Amino acid sequence: MKRKLRVGIILGGRSGEHEISLRSARSVIDALDTEQYEIVPIGITKEGRWVTSGDPMRMLETGLTHAEMVPAALLAEPRQDTLIELAAGGAGVRASVLQSGALDVVFPVLHGPYGEDGTVQGLLELANVPYVGAGVMASAVIMDKAIAKDLFKAHGFPIVKHLVFKRKQWLTAPESVMDMAEKSVGYDCFVKPASLGSSVGITKAHDRDELRQALALAAEYDRKIIVEEAVDAREIEVAVLGNDEPLASVPGEIIPCREFYDYEAKYIEDRSELLIPAHISSALSARMREVAVEAYKAVDCAGLGRVDFLLARDSDDFYLNEINTLPGFTSISMYPKLWEATGITYSELIDRLIDLALERHEDKNRSRTSYT
Repeated sequence: MKRKLRVGIILGGRSGEHEISLRSARSVIDALDTEQYEIVPIGITKEGRWVTSGDPMRMLETGLTHAEMVPAALLAEPRQDTLIELAAGGAGVRASVLQSGALDVVFPVLHGPYGEDGTVQGLLELANVPYVGAGVMASAVIMDKAIAKDLFKAHGFPIVKHLVFKRKQWLTAPESVMDMAEKSVGYDCFVKPASLGSSVGITKAHDRDELRQALALAAEYDRKIIVEEAVDAREIEVAVLGNDEPLASVPGEIIPCREFYDYEAKYIEDRSELLIPAHISSALSARMREVAVEAYKAVDCAGLGRVDFLLARDSDDFYLNEINTLPGFTSISMYPKLWEATGITYSELIDRLIDLALERHEDKNRSRTSYT
């Protein structure tokens, strides 16, 4: 009988998107075929503690205290007992190898900083464990919207007007920052933390007073702030799947129930609409799918990514807005729904992502690590 693949599902994390990660992870765990996979949930609390004994999902959802949790650690070195459990012993802290310590592949179902930004990916690289999704470089670059826009511009992709400020600039010279934003970007504009997703900390500003409040809010979440031109556009998204030869899904359109697709519109108010496929011409659909793949390859994404566009309402002009390397992954999230409309079911999609992780890991391990 073929041995089950041992799949580590990392969930939670030190991020404003902690709760969204739990939703995504729950859907992934429920969809995994237990005849093929042994599931090893690995929780990360909001404070950064790793736990794997018992039921990490329940622990994080119910908010158990640290005293009630048995911590775990992923060792940053290639070995079979990569995942270990830590317990307080008479002589201090002792480590015991978990029965399920050898992980065949990891699916980091994490959104935002300390999970989607290359940090966890770097740890998995050091441990030499295959993992779903983009590598360290692509994860880090795409997580930082300011750096990503520079890269998009260098590759010739159309982007909206924008400015980038550091939190220190805002705190020391707020009037100057607002003057620059008004002069170079104008109103209406979006103000965003550079390295968060799920629309956390994002505000649409219509005047100087709202701009002031928006900058103050964004500065609470990140040391780098982006002010972008708010173009009159439709929000079109394309899902991409693959490693070196990626494929693009049919495009979908988001029709938010609020002025823009903010956190409440995404997760609180169940009134936003997803149109799949988007109501656009076949020629435009083909072009957006082509650009989605080009952008995905330009930043060396792997496994999966959702490419988001802004499509002008009065023409076929569009802008590349951002790429999400670990998009929302509930069964009703845009990424899996786009693939469902393209012909790949949710469970099949997860199988493919695991296969892609193993394929990329095998390819990476073909590289020499010593000159002699």
